[in-house]
Amino acid sequence: MIRFALSFAFAVFGASLSLAQEEASSKDLVTALSSDTVSIQSNFTGTEIVIFGQASDIERAPHAAGDFELAIVVEGPPQDITTRRKGRFLGVWVNREAERFQNVPSFYAVASTADIGDIAHRNVLDEYRIGLNHLNLAVSGVSNVPLSDRDDFRKAFVRLREESDLYSERETSIEFLTDTMFRTNIPLPANIPVGDYKIKSFLFNRGDLVSQTEQTLAVAKIGFEQVTFELAQNYPLVYGVLAVILAIFTGWLAGVIFKKD
Repeated sequence: MIRFALSFAFAVFGASLSLAQEEASSKDLVTALSSDTVSIQSNFTGTEIVIFGQASDIERAPHAAGDFELAIVVEGPPQDITTRRKGRFLGVWVNREAERFQNVPSFYAVASTADIGDIAHRNVLDEYRIGLNHLNLAVSGVSNVPLSDRDDFRKAFVRLREESDLYSERETSIEFLTDTMFRTNIPLPANIPVGDYKIKSFLFNRGDLVSQTEQTLAVAKIGFEQVTFELAQNYPLVYGVLAVILAIFTGWLAGVIFKKD
């Protein structure tokens, strides 16, 4: 009984010590958002969020190689996205091969204090998906794309997402306001998907991850836009019938108003 009590006491003490160490580690990096909700209305043309925070107990010299560095990643809800390649068939451009990428971020933006390749080892960047070159873009099991062309499809996918402002890589865009306080702006385009976004912040020291935080940002439609969005997603048949009725009513009303005597 005494041996069991001692073992239990040491187990509790070890768990408490581990928890205290985790809490102390999490206090090295504190981040916050200018707003934890982005509301989309019919006149939404895009916006930006400000991410700011403090990294305590660091001595960071500007542009010092191997010093403390920060990386902040904003990821949108995962989606399955298909990339197609066009080809000529009987003189007409048509869709030919297609590659389907599964569970990829619908939106991705990364900001950093230095070039991403200089922050940490490639394996670390791959593990935490920091940088466009380190995203794990999984493909579906069924594909008509030759293995030799899959890398081309991956590059085309990332390029198209960048052109639509849904993927971005903003190196050296995190600004240190003091020795420990920092901030950065992340632009959100007008075509941003709705859903819950993850904002992950990483603090590195000489390539080693020493602290990280994670927060959530909600992007949602409000008002009439939200009603129509939910109706189209959850009740497509009802949405289609109402759209037809509204079109007929609008046409009839226009005919009445502009009817000539």
